[in-house]
Amino acid sequence: MRNWQIKLSLFLNYFVFAILLNSVGTVILQVQRNFGVSEGSASVLEAFKDLSIAFVSFLLSSYITRIGYKRAMLLALAFVTAGCFLLPSLPEFWATKLLFALVGSGFALIKMSVYGTIGLITADKKEHISMMSFIESFFMIGVLAGYFVFSFYMDDNNPQSLEWLRVYYLLGAIAAAAFVLLLSAPLDESSLKVEQNAAISLADFAQMFRLMAVPIVLIFVVCAFFYVLVEQSIMSWLPTYNNKVLALPTTLSIQMASILAGSTALGRFVAGLLLKKFSWYAVLTTCLLLAGALVLVAVPLASKGTGQPITGWGDAPLAAFIFPLIGLFLAPVYPAINSLILTALPVQKHGLMSGLIIVFSALGGTTGSIVTGNIFEHFGGQTAFYFSLVPISILIAGLYFFQKQQTATAHE
Repeated sequence: MRNWQIKLSLFLNYFVFAILLNSVGTVILQVQRNFGVSEGSASVLEAFKDLSIAFVSFLLSSYITRIGYKRAMLLALAFVTAGCFLLPSLPEFWATKLLFALVGSGFALIKMSVYGTIGLITADKKEHISMMSFIESFFMIGVLAGYFVFSFYMDDNNPQSLEWLRVYYLLGAIAAAAFVLLLSAPLDESSLKVEQNAAISLADFAQMFRLMAVPIVLIFVVCAFFYVLVEQSIMSWLPTYNNKVLALPTTLSIQMASILAGSTALGRFVAGLLLKKFSWYAVLTTCLLLAGALVLVAVPLASKGTGQPITGWGDAPLAAFIFPLIGLFLAPVYPAINSLILTALPVQKHGLMSGLIIVFSALGGTTGSIVTGNIFEHFGGQTAFYFSLVPISILIAGLYFFQKQQTATAHE
């Protein structure tokens, strides 16, 4: 297979960061138990992760091609490996904030580099959108694995135990292995043709703002913002929802949140096939309408318990199985719109556009988690999840205008 070694490296890099980034929902639940923080206070972990993503992306998006995609990914893996090995020795809330800041900063470099590298190793638009969907589906496989990896280290009989922090030794080892694999993977970046100027100038940042002035890019960043807002508001708070609303034990709450990751991975894999044959606009709009319908059906089920003590998957209420299936319908949106906007631009601008994608995705994730956490604290978990209907509706409208602008741009 052409470029198999670098492709395998990209998949593994995404897998490692998928586990670390999306452990925020699990850690939000754990810090409430271990450090006595409220839902609103715990929600800031998302901000430490996402705002660091946004800051690093904004600072380096126009500079990433000068660093080099491979070198940037190696730096990210090195920092995260060190952070994972240090955290178990620092069992404090501030230390978890610091780790998520490191993970977020590293992921900014990884994502810009992965998105840029896909443009270098794919031959055409169809291969690009297919590769994007597959790599994003593999990201969700990492998220899925993360729930089980973390739950393995949990102890329902001793909720104050800090033994779960030992999971970071394992994650540090995986990140180190990813570093070694990437180091040996060849990547030809000569087509980028950038001048190796070490200085970051105001002109670099001006490029980003000029790119945002393009109508199709502006509509895209609105769509990316609201997609990640709804995805992260659900993903980050599903373990807490399972525990506090559905009354599942902590370990089971984390494990059953894996249904969301599994359904999202499946949705992106299937989308990688469907988008080769059908209109992206028809596929994505249908998916969002089905996602909204699922919210209206699944959230009311939370008030219908089993009436029996819940000890395992077999005792769990129907709501714990149904609501996470929303991932199946939300899944195709993000990789598809990312691919569409990247293939609309020359390859030399992919690093810059990737920076914009990451900045607005990060801002959307932070906003979604903090808003959902505060709604959860003051109005309850069911109301917090009904909130997802708002960004879903905005996304449907945004995709309509994105499609109109794409058509207009193609005719120019």
